[in-house]
Amino acid sequence: MLWMAERAGERASPRGLWPQVRSVVMLGMSYAPALDPRRHADHPQLGVISVYAQGADYHDVIKKRLKQLARWLLEAAIPAGRGPADVPAGRGPADVKVFVDTAPVMEKPLAAAAGLGWQGKHTNLVSRRHGSWLFLGAIYTTLDLEADAPHADRCGSCTACQTACPTDAFPAPYQLDARRCVSYLTIEHKGPIPRELRAALGNRVYGCDDCLAACPWNKFAAAAREMAFSPRLELTAPRLAELLALDDAGFRQVFAGSPIKRIGRDRLVRNALIAAGNSAAPALLPAVLACVDDPAPVVRGAAAWAVRRLAEPMQLAAVRRDRLARETDDSVRAEWD
Repeated sequence: MLWMAERAGERASPRGLWPQVRSVVMLGMSYAPALDPRRHADHPQLGVISVYAQGADYHDVIKKRLKQLARWLLEAAIPAGRGPADVPAGRGPADVKVFVDTAPVMEKPLAAAAGLGWQGKHTNLVSRRHGSWLFLGAIYTTLDLEADAPHADRCGSCTACQTACPTDAFPAPYQLDARRCVSYLTIEHKGPIPRELRAALGNRVYGCDDCLAACPWNKFAAAAREMAFSPRLELTAPRLAELLALDDAGFRQVFAGSPIKRIGRDRLVRNALIAAGNSAAPALLPAVLACVDDPAPVVRGAAAWAVRRLAEPMQLAAVRRDRLARETDDSVRAEWD
């Protein structure tokens, strides 16, 4: 996550990213699930994928809509037959840029300032209408637009999101320690997941919805109407054994058009191995053993941990002895200890 520090200046203000910007139009699109995203927590042989990643890639869907709206905005600001130079004083030259979670844009504070909702104690945006289930997009423009009033904080004394976190990633309300966040660990973190946090991951293999799902404001949220965000059947509750068997080609085929594709096969299989190790299901051991010789050290290390959790003592001793005789990566060797 070094990019956050390296581009802090651009994140501090919209003008740090684009000096010519005069207004920011913030948009939200609901991805509220029809069913409780925590319903598979007690099915240890299934993997849990965050709601937002079960459908089409939101980046593609929202960016297309933002571009359409941005074109309309310019057309409304510049009458037909006139150019940017003809825009009334104080409103030009007219230009726009659109962003969807791919640039140093502080979407949540900007959305709160625009009145879409407020940043809740889980640090995400909360809407009175859509609960905690909003994708955010931004249109930066050189047009001088009238500002909306910011939204008041409506969290009150509620701590539901704080207590729901499986890894205690909230040191205080409105503060998130990303180093303990399941979403960070399963998506952004490239190396081995810290041992002390592995058990808390349960069967989550991509992201986590627990703090969002616990928000009481969700009771006002209707299921998302955008068909692109409808969950794909194979992503609602994938079997861990099938995820463990994925090679690169299989991974690309299964997750084509999904934001999950961004993390690559090795990280997803690493996550699935941690979930398998947490499953207490010996039936998963053959699929786990098939990963102990994987080319990727991060996969081999996670497989070693999962074998130690699932294998009987005599079988574990034999596998451990064989692997230590051949393993050259120190970090993987340490996982067998």
